[in-house]
Amino acid sequence: MRDLLDDLDRWRRAGRRVAIARVVDVAGSGPRAPGAAMAVSEDGEVVGSVSGGCVEGAVVTEALDVLETGERRMVSFGYSDDEAFAVGLTCGGTVHLFVEPLDW
Repeated sequence: MRDLLDDLDRWRRAGRRVAIARVVDVAGSGPRAPGAAMAVSEDGEVVGSVSGGCVEGAVVTEALDVLETGERRMVSFGYSDDEAFAVGLTCGGTVHLFVEPLDW
């Protein structure tokens, strides 16, 4: 989360709305451990990482929707080992994320 602080401060000073996605659990193998975070500004700028590959784009979509609705949510993304390899991910497993708007 510390690697996000400079960008979060910049966005706060600019008055941008921001959503934070955090890894809360990983079932099986995963590229990032619980605690990994990604921040998405209302205009789609992204810092941090919660997974990799195609999951990152889906998390951005979820974060923008959270900013639109204001509703916090748990989301999960998972692939079998064969599916993961087909979409360019190096591991299978399921990642569970909590996505919420950042309250300044």
